[in-house]
Amino acid sequence: MKNQLLKSVLTLSAFMVTMWLSAQRQIIQTKFTADPAPMVHNDTVFLYTTHDEDYAPEGYAGFRMKEWLLYTSTDMVNWTDHGKVANLHNFTWAAKEISGWGGFDNGAWAPQCIERNGKFYLYCPLQGRGIGVLVGDSPYGPFKDPIGKPLISGKYDSIDPTVFIDDDGQAYLYWGNPNMWYAKLNEDMISLKGEITKDTNLTKENRGNVHFQEGPWIYKRGKQYYMAYASTCCPEGIGYAMGDTPTGPWVFKGYLMKPDGRSSGNHPGIIDYHGKTYLFGFNYQLNYAITNKHHERRSVCVAEIAFNADGTINEEPWWMENQNPSPIRTFNPLRRVEAETMAWSEGIKTCSHDDGISIVATKNGAFIQVANVNFGSKGASAFRALVGGEKSKNISLEIRLDDLNGKLVRKIQIPQKTKSGKYRTIKANIPRVTGVHDLYFVFNNIKGEDNYAYIDYWEFK
Repeated sequence: MKNQLLKSVLTLSAFMVTMWLSAQRQIIQTKFTADPAPMVHNDTVFLYTTHDEDYAPEGYAGFRMKEWLLYTSTDMVNWTDHGKVANLHNFTWAAKEISGWGGFDNGAWAPQCIERNGKFYLYCPLQGRGIGVLVGDSPYGPFKDPIGKPLISGKYDSIDPTVFIDDDGQAYLYWGNPNMWYAKLNEDMISLKGEITKDTNLTKENRGNVHFQEGPWIYKRGKQYYMAYASTCCPEGIGYAMGDTPTGPWVFKGYLMKPDGRSSGNHPGIIDYHGKTYLFGFNYQLNYAITNKHHERRSVCVAEIAFNADGTINEEPWWMENQNPSPIRTFNPLRRVEAETMAWSEGIKTCSHDDGISIVATKNGAFIQVANVNFGSKGASAFRALVGGEKSKNISLEIRLDDLNGKLVRKIQIPQKTKSGKYRTIKANIPRVTGVHDLYFVFNNIKGEDNYAYIDYWEFK
């Protein structure tokens, strides 16, 4: 556990400055994430992302990406980290397909997951080697490679797949950079039906400075089809086109978001959830909280978008200049809550271990915020959590309401882990809390590089 932690704790926790006002657009702060692929299933948003490693080098296109991650939300403000759902090792053919791409050590690029007939299909591009597909019985995985080879070979600009099942049951796969390609899928979702086709409507020759570059995302609203994509390079905006069929012809309609020099790349993902439509993408602001140097260390963002009467979509300002989505429901604290569930954090990493995932507070004053927490009219008068301290005997946990310096509910000492490395359960009575609040957990007296605090889960009663 400790070795895993030491590998995961890095500059983001050690040097991150307070960015409460300027960085609220990032919905994940504990890891660098990019290429969002949202999916709605059983009233939950499943957000699959790529993972930029902390050690990505300085400079453009220095990507270090080994695995695909999963986050979930049921309110669009609080997100739970489920860790790695797959990595390059899921594809045994990846290391030998093309030498020089890093084998199992690099190249896990933008994926997308879709459900069909109770199975979940995760389409994964492997830099320079093609697009593979994994299948699982659950959106959480585990996922396995059913064909043992690329579904799309490396010769077709094979990155950034997006997948779509139309109302008639026909499935389509789209991908590409700098060309956009598409093919029909058989009902098994792991084989092609017919030929691979290059789309020419959105090429640089036809669209000039707002042409398709990469990152296609297919979306349908009513009878209208939309193709969103990262446009031009670089920086990349998010353009979109509309069509009357799932294969076009695509008519360019404008920007969902114009390019901005503060973010060289982009990658759209669009879903409908509880009567609203959300656009996902990414920026580099958490990287720039650490350094003014460009590293390929990105952070996923989300914004609500609106449609006009003719079906066109209103343009959104760049990620840092619009508002976070409002929560679509309150959050229930009167149950066991995995501590890696949060709306915002600072000085926090998440750490995988044999029993799941924990949060790790890595500096004094580290905190997590859980938003829109509803204690109800009866309220809560007790708190319980599974916690552990590393090295220090004086780490404390403050429970506060509504603000980082808001009302102090209780200050609790965090005991050190057992000699065998196990967490300990803490229990405490608290003054009764009722109503809806933002909830803050603040960690104090964390001192030194090997001094950490962990929480596995918490609950109020």
